[in-house]
Amino acid sequence: MSYRIVRFDGSMLKLLPQPQEEFDIIGRLVPRYDGKEWSVSEELLDIPYEKTYPDDVFDPAMYVDNPNEAAFIAMLDSRRVGSIRLGRRWNRNAFIDDLTVDKAHRGRGVGTMLMDSAVNWGRGNGYHGISLETQDNNLLACRFYLKYGFKLGGIDCRSYDAFPNRRETALYFYLLP
Repeated sequence: MSYRIVRFDGSMLKLLPQPQEEFDIIGRLVPRYDGKEWSVSEELLDIPYEKTYPDDVFDPAMYVDNPNEAAFIAMLDSRRVGSIRLGRRWNRNAFIDDLTVDKAHRGRGVGTMLMDSAVNWGRGNGYHGISLETQDNNLLACRFYLKYGFKLGGIDCRSYDAFPNRRETALYFYLLP
C-alpha cells in the first residue's frame, strides 16, 4: 500500500471531520516528577478494552488558507485513512488538536507520516516546537509520542473532572529543539 500525505484544502471539506473510531485501552502511562524532570512507567491491564470518544465538532474550513492552522490528510488511493490538525499557540508552539488513523491502517507508518508533516509545517513557520495533550489511559498513543521523540512536560489531573465516568489524567507532551 502506498500512502500519501496531502495538505488539507478547500476541495477536501467533505473529508473532515470524520466519525471517531474505537481505540484499544491496554493500560496507562504512569508519570513521575522528581522536581526537575518527568519519568514514566506503564501499568498494563489484565483485560484490555476498546474506547471511543465523542465525535469532534469543528469547522474544517478553519484549516483552509489559514497561516495559523493546518490539517494534513493521509490518503490511500482516493480514500482518507487518517488526519492531523494543528495550530499556532501563544507560546510559539504548534499544538496538535487531533491525530487519527483509521483502525485498519494503524501500525503501518501512517501516524508517523502525518506527524512528520505537522512537524515540518511547524518548523517551516518558525515555531519553537510542537505540543499536544492525550490521556494517561491512551497508552498506545503515549508510546507513539514517546517513540517519535516527544517528552512529557506536565500533567493535569483535573481536566476531566466534569466527566465523572472518565477516570483519566491529561498528559502534555512536547517536541522541542
